[in-house]
Amino acid sequence: MQYLACVMCILFLTIVFYSQCTDAIDEKDLCSTCRRINDNFAKGLEDTAKKNFGGGNTDWEERRLSKYETSEIRLVEILENLCDSSSFECNQMVEEHEEHFENWWFKKKEKYPDLFKWFCIDTIEVCCPKGTFGPDCNACIGGSERPCHGNGACDGDGTRRGSGKCSCHAGYEGEFCLDCAAGFYNEERNDTFSLCTECHNSCKTCKGPTNTECDECKPGWSEDDEGACNDVDECSNETSPCEENQYCLNTEGSFSCKACDRACASCTKEGSDNCVSCAPGYNLEDGKCTDVDECNLPDKVCLRENEECTNTQGSYKCFCSNGFEDKDGVCVKTEETENSDSSAIDSSKLSTEGVHEDL
Repeated sequence: MQYLACVMCILFLTIVFYSQCTDAIDEKDLCSTCRRINDNFAKGLEDTAKKNFGGGNTDWEERRLSKYETSEIRLVEILENLCDSSSFECNQMVEEHEEHFENWWFKKKEKYPDLFKWFCIDTIEVCCPKGTFGPDCNACIGGSERPCHGNGACDGDGTRRGSGKCSCHAGYEGEFCLDCAAGFYNEERNDTFSLCTECHNSCKTCKGPTNTECDECKPGWSEDDEGACNDVDECSNETSPCEENQYCLNTEGSFSCKACDRACASCTKEGSDNCVSCAPGYNLEDGKCTDVDECNLPDKVCLRENEECTNTQGSYKCFCSNGFEDKDGVCVKTEETENSDSSAIDSSKLSTEGVHEDL
C-alpha cells in the first residue's frame, strides 16, 4: 500500500509539473500560433481567389449552390490548409475555434474585414494590438504609438504576456530608452524623442562627434595639449610589447604582434631583410638573413660512414647512401643488394635441374 501510494504521488506530481510547463509554453506561443493561422488564412484566400466548384457548369452551380467565393466549400478548403500536420498547437487552435471561423466567414467578414483583430485580439483574446501587452493590453512604456520611444523593444509587445519593460537598442539605455549609453552622445533630445550617435573611435565618453569632444579617452589613446584624443603608438616604445621572435604592428587604439620571418630570431618588420638577428641555420649577408648550406661547410656535419647530406631551409638532413640502410644508427649494406646475384644464379640452377629431372 505504501509503495502504491508513493507511485500515485509521483504520478500526480509529474502530471501537475507537465501541465504547468505546457500551460507556460502555450501562454507564450498562443499569439504567435494565432498570427501564423491568420497569415495562412490570408494565403488560402489568395490561393482560392480564382477557383470555382470544380464542376462543368459554373453558372448553374453558382445559381444552385451560391457563389464559390463565399461558399462553405471554399472555407473548408482554406481551413484544411491552415496548419502543418505536425503542428499540434495550430491544429488544436483551429479545431477548438472552428465555429468562430464559420461565424466570421458567413456573418462578420463584411463588418470586420481584419480577421487577425477580430479573431486573435477581440474574440479568443490571445494577442494584443501592436504597442500594447499583458492580459488587459496596456500600453507599453513610451506609449503604444512609439513603444520605448522608438529606441527599444517592449517586453510582450502584441501579446497577452510580458512586463511592458523596455529592452533598449544599442546606444540607448534607461527605463524609457531616452538616455545615451557610454560611447554615444545625444544628437537630438526632448521629452519624447532621443537620437544617440556613436562617439569618435577615440572617445570613451563624449559630447560631440570628433576626437576633440571626448570627455574621456579610451585606453590606447591619449589627450594632447589641445584636448584631442590621439592614438598611442605602443610599437614606438623602447621595449617592444611583443615576444622576441615577433614584431609590433600599431593599430588605432591598440597594437598586434606578428611572427617574424623564419630566418629571423628577432625583427622589426615582415620579411627576412628586416631581421635584427638571424635564426640558427641562417647568416646575415647584405642586410638579409640567408640560409646556411651546412652540407658544403669545411667541417662535415654528417659523420657516419656511407652517409650523405642534403640541405634544407635553416637546417640539413643526414641519410644513408644509396644501397645502404639505417640499422641501429649505422648505415649497413641493404640485404637485397647483397643477395640479388646469388638469387638469380640459384633460380637458374633450379630451373635447369628441374628440366633435367623431367627428361
